[in-house]
Amino acid sequence: MSKNMLSSKKLGPLEVEKLVGPLLLRPLQEHAYEQLARYVAALYRWNARMNLTAVRDPAALVQLHVGECLRAAQLIPAGVSSVLDFGSGACLPGIPMQIARPDLTLTLAESQGKKASFLREAIRELGLKETDVHAGRVEDLAPEARFDLVTLRAVDKMAIAMKVAAARIKPGGGCMVLTSAMEQQDVQAALPNVEWMLWEAIPGTEQRIILLGFGAK
Repeated sequence: MSKNMLSSKKLGPLEVEKLVGPLLLRPLQEHAYEQLARYVAALYRWNARMNLTAVRDPAALVQLHVGECLRAAQLIPAGVSSVLDFGSGACLPGIPMQIARPDLTLTLAESQGKKASFLREAIRELGLKETDVHAGRVEDLAPEARFDLVTLRAVDKMAIAMKVAAARIKPGGGCMVLTSAMEQQDVQAALPNVEWMLWEAIPGTEQRIILLGFGAK
C-alpha cells in the first residue's frame, strides 16, 4: 500500500477506541473517540500542506502517539486545573489531553505561525472551549502567565526547553514530560527543584516513558 493511500485513510470512532484502548487507564467518554477521529482527520488534511507529522499511517499515529498522550492525560492529578503545552506542533499531547480531560484549561504554545493556524482551526472544528493558542515562544507569554502543569513532548533541546518551562510553573506546580528512557536523567536534572513522583513506561514500547513531578519553587 502506498504512502498516499495510508495517509488518506480515515479512521472512525470505533477504530480509534480499539487502537488506544490498550494504553488507557480507564475508558474515555463515548463522544471522545469521535472527537479524536475528527482531530486525526484534520491533522492529515493539514499535513498535506505542511510537516505536522512524519507518520503516514493514521492507525500507527493513533496507536503509538495519540494513545500515549491519552494515557498521560489520565495520569494528571485531579487538583491540576491549568496546563501549558510547550511547543505544541501537531498538538500532541495538547488536543488528546483536552479531549480526555475536559476539566483542564489548556494553553497551546507554538512559535511557528502555520502550525499555530492548524491548532486554532482544530480547536474550532472540535469545539474545545477550554483551549487557547499562544502563537509565539513560551518566553513571550505575559510575565504573570503561570500554570499548574507544563507538558513537553518531542521538543528540540529538551534540557534547555525545560529551564524555560520552569519559569511558567506555579509555585508547587509540576511538569510532565513524554520522552525516552535515554533522556530521563537529563530531564530530571534540568528541574532539580521538582520532586519526580512518577516514572511510567508506555505499554507496547521499548523506550517511551512518562515523567511527572511537582513541587516547583
